[in-house]
Amino acid sequence: MPSRTIHPTAASAPPCRSDLIPRRWIAGSSVLALLAALAFVAAPVRAEAVTVPPAPSGWTTVFSDDFAGPAGSAPSSANWTYDTGPGANFGTGEIETMTNSTANVHLDGNGHLDITALNSGGSWTSGRIHTPSALVGAPAGGKLEVTASIQQPGPAGGAGYWPAFWMLGPGQWPENGEIDIMEDVNALAEVAGTIHCGTYPGGVCNEGNGIGSGLRSCPGCQGGFHTYSMILDRTDTSAEAITWYLDGSAYFSVNEAQVGAGTWQQAFDHNLSIIFDLAIGGGFPNGACGCTTPTAGTSSGGTMSVASVAAYTTTGSGGGTGGGTAGPVVGYGGLCLDDRSANTADLNPVQVYTCNGSAAQQWTFVQAGTTLHVLGKCLDVNGGGTANGTTVDLYTCNSTGAQVWIPRSDGSLYNPQSNRCLDDTGWSTSPGTQVQIWDCAGSANQQWKLP
Repeated sequence: MPSRTIHPTAASAPPCRSDLIPRRWIAGSSVLALLAALAFVAAPVRAEAVTVPPAPSGWTTVFSDDFAGPAGSAPSSANWTYDTGPGANFGTGEIETMTNSTANVHLDGNGHLDITALNSGGSWTSGRIHTPSALVGAPAGGKLEVTASIQQPGPAGGAGYWPAFWMLGPGQWPENGEIDIMEDVNALAEVAGTIHCGTYPGGVCNEGNGIGSGLRSCPGCQGGFHTYSMILDRTDTSAEAITWYLDGSAYFSVNEAQVGAGTWQQAFDHNLSIIFDLAIGGGFPNGACGCTTPTAGTSSGGTMSVASVAAYTTTGSGGGTGGGTAGPVVGYGGLCLDDRSANTADLNPVQVYTCNGSAAQQWTFVQAGTTLHVLGKCLDVNGGGTANGTTVDLYTCNSTGAQVWIPRSDGSLYNPQSNRCLDDTGWSTSPGTQVQIWDCAGSANQQWKLP
């Protein structure tokens, strides 16, 4: 099951106590002074807004958000979109309903994104947002760092709180890969880092709780902002690794050899989306406490607060944002993958054709995004289809799962969204036959030689 992170919220404001108000203000009967005093006493202490750190030397910033904006407003629609609906739909046992209401997800006006879980008569609501597409990945031969400054929720009663900062690849879970950068449950002042990949059930890195650090002590993580980071290292593409950091100190690592090269490449050698959410209840918090959460004592109003998020990459041999070697993609019978008539209109058929060195056959494989480009467009499964026989065409590059093609050791190009492979239809050796997706079989008509 995917282990989405939910974080405990910052401590609730202390109750307003009259014995904390200077007596001279009361005696002076200044209503304005009294109101000001009440507001001062009741206001929770907030850390200063954190600006997005610049990219380290030798790295490039590929995504960031400092959550600037008016208090009570929604986060940038250019950077974030919502997952809404019952938490039961996510497959983790959580019980809240995710909404796009600013009551659950909003900017605080001081450079923070707040995700708040609310209980109304036993019905919980909360929020989950993600980048509109899978937009960050480590280039072959390079690295990806994804980092955020977060204050975990710290409600008085935290049973069932499950905050998370994580990443997910496009397509079918868990084959598409999941990296949980920060999770805590039940407001325990702890942190866990985890990967999910392979297949479910039975996958080498997905049985139980995936491969992860387990919950580790995170002192002060409910009382202030801490930095949670992940680095995906592909500098040696035969020995890739992911390392988790808390405030710059590494505390856990997992490597390609632990799960097998094929499983790893399918999960992590492509772009992923970035996600923040705060769940209530579910398998992780229930398992940690040996109880059913939330309980009658679980507090409403706990908030996960995010001060900044950023993704940085180093340049790799695969050229993470494009610019790889262009050339033919050669398939069955020696025919080449070809954009029919060199037409760049969306939905133009992609076919097999006699290799001729034309621009319509000069494909570039972009390893960070695991996409194939020709004439400025991308190889695409028509309509994002998943059925056998769905045709493949050319389309504007959009970072969707329909455009992810993961090379496998048997020479096939796997599309995780459909769980199928690029296929020369009917083993055709006739130039002009449009290609399709089909059940992966490792057969000769599904073997492609990349440039």
